[in-house]
Amino acid sequence: MNVTHNEAFALLEKIDNILILTHRSPDGDAVGSMFALYYALKEMGKNVRCIIDTVSTALSFPVCEEAFTEFNEEYVVTVDVADKKLLTEETLSLYGDKVYLAIDHHEANKPFAENMLLDANASAACEVIFDMLEGAGKEISKKTAEALYLGVATDTGCFRYPNTTAHTLYVASELVSKGAPNGEINRIVFETKSRAYVQFETLAMNSLKTYFDGKCAVIVITQDMYKRTGTSEADTHSIAALPRQIEGVLAGVVIKEKKDGTYKVSVRTNEPVSAAEICETFGGGGHRLAAGCELSGRQTEVVNAVLKVIGEALKDI
Repeated sequence: MNVTHNEAFALLEKIDNILILTHRSPDGDAVGSMFALYYALKEMGKNVRCIIDTVSTALSFPVCEEAFTEFNEEYVVTVDVADKKLLTEETLSLYGDKVYLAIDHHEANKPFAENMLLDANASAACEVIFDMLEGAGKEISKKTAEALYLGVATDTGCFRYPNTTAHTLYVASELVSKGAPNGEINRIVFETKSRAYVQFETLAMNSLKTYFDGKCAVIVITQDMYKRTGTSEADTHSIAALPRQIEGVLAGVVIKEKKDGTYKVSVRTNEPVSAAEICETFGGGGHRLAAGCELSGRQTEVVNAVLKVIGEALKDI
């Protein structure tokens, strides 16, 4: 059942012993929305715990160890999860069919929860949570504001992407007024790179190839690159944005080899190309200009399959 912001808050007010989940390989919005909701619920006197996949060091400042204390949860809430298959393998098997409330902002959301708060006009799940808390008159603490700012800033590319609306900027302004250190967060997330990441990025960029008269750029990441640089997928989320930054590129693709030999594909596009439509071909989804999917097969087969679909999307442009 679809619910409004106020109805979602009322549901949360009535329950206790809450488990919060988000998608695997968490990005800034996943981390931010999880811990913003955690802090807000704790401040309401709720018993809350979180389960989250490995978090990048740059995104880890909202995380607190107390959030992982185990108890017998009664209700499960997801944040920033567009499809239950995006949960980790463990949480999917344990809780995939037990979600009481899902809070999300993806237009391509595939409903799986008993109650759904979905705002596809919001820039981030953190923006949805801000609107829910503000609409209910809930005071937003400094810790909650910091976590919410992380999600809004990262999902808008530090307010550079087209999903940044006037309301998004209002939300960011309110969060800064409540104590979110925007300059420090922006520096850590967008301007600071570890030496290991710099080495990784060099290897990644060396793999870059362009196709279709320069309208498509593809980077292929291998497990060997992680091994050689001492990095992991959790440390390298920002690589997804690089191919699209090249002049003339309408479809930027990063294909990451996973430990099990399958491939995670991140697609970032510029108008008029839809990343969501490209990824939906392979059972994935996301936003119009940022989406993802997963494929199996040999590396060349995966690359060729993705290029075939992108070629169709570019043929009349």
